[in-house]
Amino acid sequence: MDAFELLAHPVRLRVIHAMRGGREMTTADLCNRIRDVSKATVYRHVDLLAAGGVLEVALERRVRGAVERRYRLRRDRAGINADTASSLSLDDHRRAFAAALAVLTAEFTAYLDHDTANPVADQVGYRQHAVWLSPGELHGMIDGMREAIAPHLANEPSPDRTQYLISPILFPVEAPPIETGADSSQSPGSGI
Repeated sequence: MDAFELLAHPVRLRVIHAMRGGREMTTADLCNRIRDVSKATVYRHVDLLAAGGVLEVALERRVRGAVERRYRLRRDRAGINADTASSLSLDDHRRAFAAALAVLTAEFTAYLDHDTANPVADQVGYRQHAVWLSPGELHGMIDGMREAIAPHLANEPSPDRTQYLISPILFPVEAPPIETGADSSQSPGSGI
């Protein structure tokens, strides 16, 4: 299974999110984290991620006659590289976006189902902004977002840290206006 096929699945993406921050977890731990998915399904997807090299075995031990494996995420294998992204078809992008939306919906629903859910206190946000950007402004904004987020990606769990799911979604919704040669700041017949 290629990297795109392996990573473009909602359950596998949720496993990857759960493993972030240097965590080592068993499949049973993951089942406790992803409660809305059957145990058999979680086990199957963990096996696929391990076979694909996204998860690696950190520790094995015998527990009541069975082998228990603690997995850790291989950060270098847990994403799509630029070459793979540039080779994807429009349908591939559609599938990846649908998987990302499915993960957001599932994780947000799981959050709201917790007795301690408090969107205001937790500073939950799901705003959308439509902005006009030149190519330079777009690159500057993306670089700024990377600079803000990237240093925190390696943070490990600790008693004073809550894991948040940050999901920047960016795509154009309207092409630049066509220049007509006239002053486009005035509407026709406005007289202003």
